[in-house]
Amino acid sequence: MTSPQPLQTVPVQGLVTLTHVIYALHAFSALSGLASAAFVVTAFLTGWPSIIALVLNYLKRGEVRGTWLDSHFGWQIRTFWYALLWVAVALLLTLTFFGIPLAIAVALGAGLWVLYRILRGWLALVSERPMPV
Repeated sequence: MTSPQPLQTVPVQGLVTLTHVIYALHAFSALSGLASAAFVVTAFLTGWPSIIALVLNYLKRGEVRGTWLDSHFGWQIRTFWYALLWVAVALLLTLTFFGIPLAIAVALGAGLWVLYRILRGWLALVSERPMPV
């Protein structure tokens, strides 16, 4: 019988760097929506950098368990899936003529929310603070 591993409170430096890279990938995807006709949120959800970042989040999540980086990985994953939910709501609203203005507002609001979450998370990472759960 093996004894349980103690919780590692200080993450490996390489994982901190990886978390910076993941925030950068998400930010690159989201900000590419500002430079084109696409909304920020749709660029965030469909951009390859953001999809790669999400895959990295899931692949490396086990390695950050027990550290303050785990909260950042959860934060990034939730940001992606909740943004997808808001886009689905916006798409449903477009099914009616009167819902189109509301759908645009929801999509714009979701885009601002995504930018806020990326910025807030990245600033906390720079300060080596965990994200709220």
